[in-house]
Amino acid sequence: MKSYNIYNLCIASELDFPELIETEGKADVNIRFGQVDDAIKKQKGTNKAFVGILPEICKLWINNGEKIIIEPEKDVDESVMRTAILGPILCILLRQRGLLVIHASCVNINNQGVAFMGGSGWGKSTLATAFHTQGYDVLTDDVLPIRIEKNQAIVYPSYPQFKLCSDAATSLGQDTQKLLPVYTNSSKVTYKVSYKFQQNPIPLQQIYVLHKGSEHQINSLKPQENFIELVRHTRAMKSITEQQFIAQHLHLCTELIKNVRFCRFTRKPSLEDLPKLINLVEEDLNLIQKVA
Repeated sequence: MKSYNIYNLCIASELDFPELIETEGKADVNIRFGQVDDAIKKQKGTNKAFVGILPEICKLWINNGEKIIIEPEKDVDESVMRTAILGPILCILLRQRGLLVIHASCVNINNQGVAFMGGSGWGKSTLATAFHTQGYDVLTDDVLPIRIEKNQAIVYPSYPQFKLCSDAATSLGQDTQKLLPVYTNSSKVTYKVSYKFQQNPIPLQQIYVLHKGSEHQINSLKPQENFIELVRHTRAMKSITEQQFIAQHLHLCTELIKNVRFCRFTRKPSLEDLPKLINLVEEDLNLIQKVA
């Protein structure tokens, strides 16, 4: 069993994760193979357990933000299972541990987290990777865990690999023939971050809510719009429906809105304009600093 560092947690796993950074120390989370039905029978009176099925991948049992039991389907591709664990399965575990988990990628600009939030295919990974190619550290791709403490939002890094569409990778100067698919027959390729990966938690300053339009522009949002967008782009919302989690989620969204700046980031769907988008964000953040 190997141990890995992801989302500021030490995870010990019976499944190898070549994508992750290996570490040592006492495990915060254990991932094991087993029979889900047997795991349920051994459950001892906790209301922080989730049982589910990912069709054609596995059955799963996630208990108290500390333990994951995986029962793989027969002949499942291991790369598909790893992708599922690092995505939707860990999202549920992070929510069990009291974090707000949103659908966003995040970069480090001036030692502050700047996140791009939106649905699948909206350009989150492409924007974050574009910033990385310009020398910025990156934290997360697609999954962004946030903890609110002492009136400050703290974001936790994931692992040094991003998922890109082939055309986006090409536009960023990558040779897609040398990039591996995320999993067998995946339409996306892996962009491994061999340098400038932010491994420590940092404060979150800004969330850009992505939208598509006819021109590039950044506009402020009203608090009620922020709330709607957060709920819309929270990970694992449909998986955890217990009242205590819903109440906690609403509280975390309210606190995040108090402590982080939100803007709508509208841009044309043009990969050629990525340098312009980087400049637009840099100018917006510089304006904030001048006002502050």
